Amino acid sequence: MTRLYDDFRQEAATRIDALTAEADAGALDPAIDILVEAVTAGGVLQAFGTGHSEAFAMEIAGRAGGLIPTNRIALRDVVLRGSRTADILGGSGLERDPSVVDELFELSPVGENDVFLIASNSGVNGSIVGMALKAKETGHKVIAVTSLEHTNAVEPKHPSGLRLRDVADVVIDNKAPYGDATLEVSGDVKVGAISSITAAFIAQLLTIAVAERLAQTGATPPVYISANIPGGDEHNQALEDLYRDRITRTA
Repeated sequence: MTRLYDDFRQEAATRIDALTAEADAGALDPAIDILVEAVTAGGVLQAFGTGHSEAFAMEIAGRAGGLIPTNRIALRDVVLRGSRTADILGGSGLERDPSVVDELFELSPVGENDVFLIASNSGVNGSIVGMALKAKETGHKVIAVTSLEHTNAVEPKHPSGLRLRDVADVVIDNKAPYGDATLEVSGDVKVGAISSITAAFIAQLLTIAVAERLAQTGATPPVYISANIPGGDEHNQALEDLYRDRITRTA
């Protein structure tokens, strides 16, 4: 093992420890309250992220040990189910385009009791801020996961001049540094991006807390079990049927 391996492990551990301490102190409670209220009211947790932050949405929606009333919104939906052509998927143009949000929102099965969880390390791209604004305009609460260090250091790209943190009801800092990478290998060359690791940890903390809170009320938390164990498909399908036409599961 090189020294950098251990250095990166320490970078990840330090941030995860900080997130755990904050969660223990109640820092995530405002977000958990919103999520529990939504699920209890029959709502769905709408997760959105672009670029590598889509991994956060994948942690929230449609995985073993995760909540079933969840839906992942992805930019490619405007190609798979909308009017756009596949050539727009290359590069970062679509991620930075605020105009994509209206079509994306129309394609998504959003209900009145739904809550949006939006992840973006920079928190400034047009589609990210646009989705948060659209959610707020239509009466939905927004929980943001972003790097406060990074977003405070860069200029907004949305025409409103707003960042994701400015729009959200609750902001969770993913503890990633400016630029995301944590280790210097030579000169200005840095590696060891951390935001995907911390965002996944935050997604799991929220999921665990919501399930625990629901269980404390006497309810059975609607949670996926692995489809790769006996009875998994049947269990999951029965619960998914309760949210028919309100959640989508795509490759």
